[in-house]
Amino acid sequence: MPVTTISISDMMMDFVKKQMKKRGFMNVSEYFRFLLRNAQEQESGEKIEGLLMKGLEAGIDNKLTREFWRDLKIEAIQIIKKHQP
Repeated sequence: MPVTTISISDMMMDFVKKQMKKRGFMNVSEYFRFLLRNAQEQESGEKIEGLLMKGLEAGIDNKLTREFWRDLKIEAIQIIKKHQP
């Protein structure tokens, strides 16, 4: 696993320590991996929303049922996975 060193201010480190204690992280690396996973999930969600909006703007005449949205979300996730490095 690659190792990365970052520099942060004392004030930021105090915040990190408080978050670690509050959320139960055992070390700084755990906390930062948590933050990165959340950022990845948020970006994936934004991509899905973009794909959904693009589809809606295309004016396809589909009935917007639960099944339609479920299938569309599955398709969007597959497209995103295919384009991830």
